[in-house]
Amino acid sequence: MTIKSAALLFTSVALLASPRIHPQTPEASRAISLEQAGDLPGAEKAWRAVTTDNPRDAGAFASLGVVLSKEEKYSDAATAYRQALALNSRLTGVQLNLGLAEFKQGHFSQAIAPFKAALRDDPSSLQANTLLAMSYYGAADFSKSIPYLQVAIKSEPENLELRGVLAQACLNIRQYLCALEQDQQINKINPDSAQAHMLTGEALDGLRRTDEAIAEFRLAEKVSPDEPNVHFGLGYLLWEKKEYSDAASEFQAELDNSPNHAQALTYLGDCNLTLNHSEIARPLLEKAVQADPGNELAHLDLGMIDADANQPEDALREFATAEKLAPNDVNVHWRLGRLYRSVGKLDRAKVEFEKARSITQSADTDLVNQLNSPAGKTPATGAK
Repeated sequence: MTIKSAALLFTSVALLASPRIHPQTPEASRAISLEQAGDLPGAEKAWRAVTTDNPRDAGAFASLGVVLSKEEKYSDAATAYRQALALNSRLTGVQLNLGLAEFKQGHFSQAIAPFKAALRDDPSSLQANTLLAMSYYGAADFSKSIPYLQVAIKSEPENLELRGVLAQACLNIRQYLCALEQDQQINKINPDSAQAHMLTGEALDGLRRTDEAIAEFRLAEKVSPDEPNVHFGLGYLLWEKKEYSDAASEFQAELDNSPNHAQALTYLGDCNLTLNHSEIARPLLEKAVQADPGNELAHLDLGMIDADANQPEDALREFATAEKLAPNDVNVHWRLGRLYRSVGKLDRAKVEFEKARSITQSADTDLVNQLNSPAGKTPATGAK
């Protein structure tokens, strides 16, 4: 579950009613009548006329914001809500509506302040609490999202979506036991949850309990063989164990479900390269690079294929690209050093070998990192 997809699970929350802070004028009454009749464009035009005639009318700006939100003009709605708050910061419900307008645009960082204000005004508001939790999550501030998610789950213990988001938040900051606790609760409520088995597998992999992680992904695969990333996740765990033939089968199964899955293409190509099937690996890796030009592992593997085929210029281009994408990958510098040495560029080779020796830690390549990369893209990896 990516950050945005998880956060946007909660965008169907209803707007509050339009605030009123003074007796309605005839113009405002007409705007309200148009809104109630479902004539949103007419209501918008009427409220704009009210705000033009009464530029200090905070309630009119707030009401305009509600109509604009109903029209899904969220950017304009946010502007109207801010104008209302500038005139009267105590208007009931406007902070929450402003947060929703930002949230529905995917502006999670901008939604945090108004949701915090709404929760401060009404500490018992589960809606404000949950939306604040999801805004922190959407802004990738996972540690701050967790306490609010815990409050939400206490009020809705059967809510599997919330528990899944909390488990993912815990995984993203490597609190694996926290994630496992939520996964166990999800499995109690729904033993056939493929997502829960996958999340459990990610947590177990983080705890270096790889065999148990594989077992969880096999359960997920059995429950839902078409679940996105279920075959890739299992394949990656098998790849980590260097069980390349079995891993290749899983990556192919993922591609059967999602033919342009850049990670599955990359690791299927890598498996074939490791198994000395370069002729199969090359087209897979080339397709992976087309799907994701920032795919370091695919460039590295293509460079290895070119080097073995005695095509040093092509190999150098691929290795240099991989180096730009992952400058702290020891294997990239080592491969570049070997290539420079093979063509007699000993000074350049020495520089690359020195870089390799100076790097003490390669990029993190655990399953959580792989599954959280955007849109099936492959994060830089130091593993090879």
